[in-house]
Amino acid sequence: MPEESKTAPTILGTRVWELPPLILHPFSNPRGPGVLLEGSKAALMLAGLLSGQGEDHDELRRKLLLSRYAEIRMLYFVGKDLLRWIGQCVDLVARTEELGSLNICEQSFAALLVYHPPAAVLQKLREWGVAHPQSVFSRAIGVATLFRNVPSIEVLAETFLMHYHNFADHLFVCTQHLGAFTEISSVNFSFDLYASGEYLRMLENEWKE
Repeated sequence: MPEESKTAPTILGTRVWELPPLILHPFSNPRGPGVLLEGSKAALMLAGLLSGQGEDHDELRRKLLLSRYAEIRMLYFVGKDLLRWIGQCVDLVARTEELGSLNICEQSFAALLVYHPPAAVLQKLREWGVAHPQSVFSRAIGVATLFRNVPSIEVLAETFLMHYHNFADHLFVCTQHLGAFTEISSVNFSFDLYASGEYLRMLENEWKE
C-alpha cells in the first residue's frame, strides 16, 4: 500500500470468506488490433530508437495518440468490470453480520485486487499474458472512476493521452484516500477469475449435470 494510505491491517483469524467471481468481459477496438503495434513503433521512431522510414513527424504522433487512446479504452472496460465486482463484494459484506462493523468498503476490495490478490488469480493473469496486473488493475480503476461512459478521443486533451498512465495512477491513489478503510488480503478473502465466455461455459456444464 502507499505509505500515506489510511488503512488498518486486520487479522480476521483463520476463516476464509468466498467472494463473488471476478468476470472480465471481452471488448473490441473499432480501429483493429494493429493500432497498438503501430503506436509502439511510432513511439520508438519519435524517440529516435527506430528508423522513421520517411514517415512524417505529425503522422507518427497521430498514430501514437490513437494507440494511447486504445489503451485508455481498454482500461476503461476492464475498470468497469472491476468496479462491478467491488460493488458485489460490498453487498456481500453488508449481508454478513460478522463483517458489517469492520469498515470493509470499496477501497478494501480495490486494495485486495491490486496488492493482495489470491495466487491463483495472479497465475491466471500471467497465463493470459498480463505481465503487470497491479498496474493494469489500479489504472483501470482510476480510469473507470473518472468517466461515466467511455470518452471519445476528441474530448481528451493531448497531454492526458500522452501521459494517461500517470493520471490513472494518481486517480487510483486519490480514490484510496477518500476515507479510512480496513485492509484485507487473500488470507481471509478468496475469489476466482474468469473470462466471461469461460464462466458461461462453466455454468452451462453445471446446468447439464
